[in-house]
Amino acid sequence: MGKIQDKDGLYLFLRPYVDWLFRRSYRSFRYIGKENIPADGAVIYAPNHANALCDAMCVLGIDRQQKVFVARADIFRDPKKAKILNWLKIMPISRVRDGLEEVRHNDETINKAVETLQDGVPFCILPEGTHRPKHSLLPLSKGIFRIALQANERFGEQKPIYIVPVGIEYGDYFHLWDSVTVTIGKPINVTEFVKGERGKVKGEREEVKSERGKVKSEREEVKSESYPQIMMALREELTLRMRELILWVPDDEHYEENIAKILPKKKRLPRWLAYPLAVLLFPLFVVSALMTIPLWAMWLFIRHKVQDPAFHNSVQFVWQLVFMTITLLIPLPFWMFVQEYLYQVKSEK
Repeated sequence: MGKIQDKDGLYLFLRPYVDWLFRRSYRSFRYIGKENIPADGAVIYAPNHANALCDAMCVLGIDRQQKVFVARADIFRDPKKAKILNWLKIMPISRVRDGLEEVRHNDETINKAVETLQDGVPFCILPEGTHRPKHSLLPLSKGIFRIALQANERFGEQKPIYIVPVGIEYGDYFHLWDSVTVTIGKPINVTEFVKGERGKVKGEREEVKSERGKVKSEREEVKSESYPQIMMALREELTLRMRELILWVPDDEHYEENIAKILPKKKRLPRWLAYPLAVLLFPLFVVSALMTIPLWAMWLFIRHKVQDPAFHNSVQFVWQLVFMTITLLIPLPFWMFVQEYLYQVKSEK
């Protein structure tokens, strides 16, 4: 069995179509800061998590490079789903809320993530650990830092490890067809960061050094003592950099009040224009509605079944991806016939 980061022919064939359809699902879609993506090392993308699957799709479409992702472990319990997710290059990761026993299984995922980075494939983990449709950030979990530090220990001397912060801003968290802005921030060079933090720890330790005998070598002792400090410092640095890339509002009792002051009200058509347009376009609306009613009826049914509104965009995109693909395939035999017919006619001439 191959590695999750190995190239797959069908995946590579479908990828451009999926990327294109995702971008066309929004009225406005833009990337800012692509020049910040390092080309000389292993890259770990760290986006904010506000919109379920759509966040991962935003990172996937940054460039044509293949990427590997993680998702919560409970959705991998069904073997069939697990097989599909593995094909989509998504690995399971457990959260603290899943219980300590489940979290212990993360060691395997972290090892695979490090292997992915070592093979030159970018890795993406949403460090908040859960999605939340707010202009804010949850405390970052330790998983991303464990992966970065373990990768640095394994092959940091051959090539640097980078954490690249990504800020995703949606015009509307609960509906497609609005806008998305994806901002790639300045990367954190984890390899250099670790050297700097270990230097600090070593300096502090030497100041209070006693005459006790050493059980471990000085290098091992500094590594052991500095690990928690490095992880905490990395968390603080990444949090600050991610906040700079989004419209960040402290999530406190005044959040709704503050966000209402910051965000402008969406422009709507004046009523005097809306009514004439409704009358003029009504015949077209009726025809379009009759032709697409199966699509909308099924989508409304699916939407009703999805309890979390933050999943609506993701589910709608998947539904539209499946439906449009089927719709495009239905007339394929006809167009193949036309193409063959025209070829034969040209040949006779």
